[in-house]
Amino acid sequence: MSDAVNGSIGWVDLTVDAAPTLRDFYATVAGWEPEALDMGGYSDFVMKAADGTPVAGVCHRRAENADMPPVWMLYIVVPDMNAAADQVEALGGAVLERRSQFVVIRDPAGAVCALYQKG
Repeated sequence: MSDAVNGSIGWVDLTVDAAPTLRDFYATVAGWEPEALDMGGYSDFVMKAADGTPVAGVCHRRAENADMPPVWMLYIVVPDMNAAADQVEALGGAVLERRSQFVVIRDPAGAVCALYQKG
């Protein structure tokens, strides 16, 4: 995500109870090649396109991800995550979870995504 431009979608991942099953599903359906990412006792998966470019993650709903919803979560790059989160609330949205790397929000229509601050 470090090369992403402000306002762009910097990453997308899916956090589920059955990560290996979904890893295999998307490897077959989308042709993605999974690469294990050590999470300290288990592995999540970086899914790569045919040219080796990382395109998405498939993650276990464990540890700090235990409360993540089972949706394709997109991460929008913003210059200041905390200022953007304040704007979410001021504009009728809700901050669902704050983390050091990202903030999960719900917009006024009910859609959920995350805001990510690069650097």
